[in-house]
Amino acid sequence: MGSERDYVTLYSPQSDIVWQTVMSDGIAYSRREYVQKKYEESAGIFLAAYDAYIREAEKIVSRPEPWAYPYWAFASLEQVDTSGGGRIMELSVPACEAVFFDQYDWYKVLRLSFIGDSKAEEDAFARELERRGIRDASEAVLRPFYPDVKRKITDSWKKIFRYDGAIRNGDTSGVKAVQAGLWCIKKEWLK
Repeated sequence: MGSERDYVTLYSPQSDIVWQTVMSDGIAYSRREYVQKKYEESAGIFLAAYDAYIREAEKIVSRPEPWAYPYWAFASLEQVDTSGGGRIMELSVPACEAVFFDQYDWYKVLRLSFIGDSKAEEDAFARELERRGIRDASEAVLRPFYPDVKRKITDSWKKIFRYDGAIRNGDTSGVKAVQAGLWCIKKEWLK
């Protein structure tokens, strides 16, 4: 990718309404209520993860609107899940408008799990949960009974951004699969 002035090709699976909005308005933004509608009874889990992402991501790339929620994009077409229907948008995005991370770290956030610096650290944390009688990390995040454990888990989520600077400069070593968050999708980015 090179320097921040460069553009990066990303692939973003989007619903037809997002495609139509981009084509008619020139830009599309996601919102909290769209996430709630999409995930319905599971929305609480997704909103906890998205809100944590937003708090840190906007420190890297400013949100253009205070209510904007992220769109997800991928550096490789093979990473895109097409099971939800819609279209895959091929985008040429200025690198300075994307937040980069390892897709597998993001999966840990979506599972409301702890992100360690190593597998050994994650295993030690799992043993700590077991000693305390906590079956799953998500239990500590979603229920008010374990504030210290919840804080340790949610603080660990900041680690998803540990690769942003390196990826932005073209170094993907240590990253299993590059994913990006975008605050909007612009028509001018369509390839």
